[in-house]
Amino acid sequence: MKNLLDNILNPEDLRKLNPEQLPQLAKELREFIIDIVATKEGHLGASLGVVELTIALHYLFDTPNDLLVWDVGHQAYGHKILTGRKYVFHTNRQFGGIAGFPTRKESNFDAFGVGHSSTSISAALGMAIASNLKGEIEKHHIAVIGDASIASGMAFEALNHAGVSDANLLIILNDNAIGIDPSVGAVKEYLTKVKSDKKLAAQNNIIKALNFNYSGPIDGHNLPKLLTELERLKSIKGPKFLHVITTKGKGLQKAEEDQITYHAPGKFDKISGERIQKEANLSTKYQDVFGKTLVELATKNEKIVAITPAMLTGSSLNLMMQKFPQRTFDVGIAEQHAVTLAAGMATQGLVAFCNIYSTFLQRAYDQVIHDVALQNLPVIFCLDRAGLVGEDGATHHGVFDIAFLRCIPNIIIFAPRNEIELRNILYTAQLGLKNPIAIRYPRGFGTIINWQKPFERIELGKGVCLKEGERIAILSLVTICKNVEDALEIINEKGNSFAHFDMRFVKPLDAKLLHKIFDKYKTIFTIEDGVISGGFGSAILEFAAENGYHNSIKILGISDKFVEHGSVDRLQLKKGLDPRILAEIFSKI
Repeated sequence: MKNLLDNILNPEDLRKLNPEQLPQLAKELREFIIDIVATKEGHLGASLGVVELTIALHYLFDTPNDLLVWDVGHQAYGHKILTGRKYVFHTNRQFGGIAGFPTRKESNFDAFGVGHSSTSISAALGMAIASNLKGEIEKHHIAVIGDASIASGMAFEALNHAGVSDANLLIILNDNAIGIDPSVGAVKEYLTKVKSDKKLAAQNNIIKALNFNYSGPIDGHNLPKLLTELERLKSIKGPKFLHVITTKGKGLQKAEEDQITYHAPGKFDKISGERIQKEANLSTKYQDVFGKTLVELATKNEKIVAITPAMLTGSSLNLMMQKFPQRTFDVGIAEQHAVTLAAGMATQGLVAFCNIYSTFLQRAYDQVIHDVALQNLPVIFCLDRAGLVGEDGATHHGVFDIAFLRCIPNIIIFAPRNEIELRNILYTAQLGLKNPIAIRYPRGFGTIINWQKPFERIELGKGVCLKEGERIAILSLVTICKNVEDALEIINEKGNSFAHFDMRFVKPLDAKLLHKIFDKYKTIFTIEDGVISGGFGSAILEFAAENGYHNSIKILGISDKFVEHGSVDRLQLKKGLDPRILAEIFSKI
């Protein structure tokens, strides 16, 4: 049989096909995605689930003139392949290649940049209102919202607005009952009931109650039904809502059976679906150090509770859920709620561990300030994926947390350099603090095999000297300490020129140690894996200014530009944080 996908470079080519050919194209598109992701890695399940929907949308709507927003962006692999990026799709998420999520600078088919969830309805509504104001009343605006994004507060804020507008807006709910972990909450339960109870969908429908023209649920893998319903909806003005039922991982049996793992499975056999095991790593991921340590602490401390916004597996709080389900709360994609929920728990004497990826804490900034710090509630924020995270790129790098947290009164900021330090600060925090604390740690594996040592209490605001020296002081944080150590080894620094300090606490700074450093060393380096503007180095500059020091201070970190996607090693090389680059810098002093 002729391969249809070979002759499709863009949606104009797609629209030349007969409707009867589209199921065959769907089969080929799935195979293409599986073939590439099997070897190049990336998000798999979400894009496999929307293959038919992707084809139907580009077949019937005049994209890119009609505007299509994906939510969240890891559903959009098929979209990318059908919109001019088929021959570069093998570079997906690689340094210098195409991004893993839709991005406006990459293609005019990417109407809106999407990496964080639940933004599509707001964005598409804004576009629709703009079209009305410009007199473009025939233009269509489509938001595909899936992977549990509908349950987020922002999505409901947008639904609330859209329902009283006359915007030509079509919201398509890709209902696959799962984000990265299974969906949770009353909205999920309601949608489950709607699937099986047509009367509920027709009568007591919450979407209809918000003034939407609701249709569905329909089978999202049935192309004839999708085409018929989408064609009908094209002729209806105003806000519309189509409820589509899909299976995440559709077309690969292993991905359908294990939807959590195959959200982003790594390398796998494209025929059997079996994951290809990486070389054994005797070290432990930081997220597992957190998860295992928290279970150990919670066994002895009944006041410990754990909260996460839809990152149960990614944060390793699934270990806590298995052992203490009544004390573990996955609140769905709801970062604002997660933070204030933790604050409420803290008012009642519970020891609340709120685990949120660094990049997602940005979505709850007001709650951190108003609900936690202002009231000085001792919530323990565990910021997973801090620093450069790699292939997910600009939307997911955790490089802003030090800068945006450091300016908030009352909060403590700690950055462990290894697994033992992370374990000990978790222990220290649950003993009881008078302030909230943010503990930031990186994605990936540590380096210490035997990290489960007896707990030791960490003195707040105390840095440590890792290496004595006479001329130059290097102040670093988190695992970037290892880069410094490697750099000093490269330049064969066995003498006493360079001193190396792990400051550990960004706030409060170890003032006593800093006075000693500034009194002894004329040249001081600060090195961090976050943004320079407002970051750790800025804190050291402020300390110098406040205390009248005139030492030469050189700040190394992330410059004032968003960081693209690529491996952490490659990005560190580009940003001047790689041991080889650091060695060059140090050797010139």
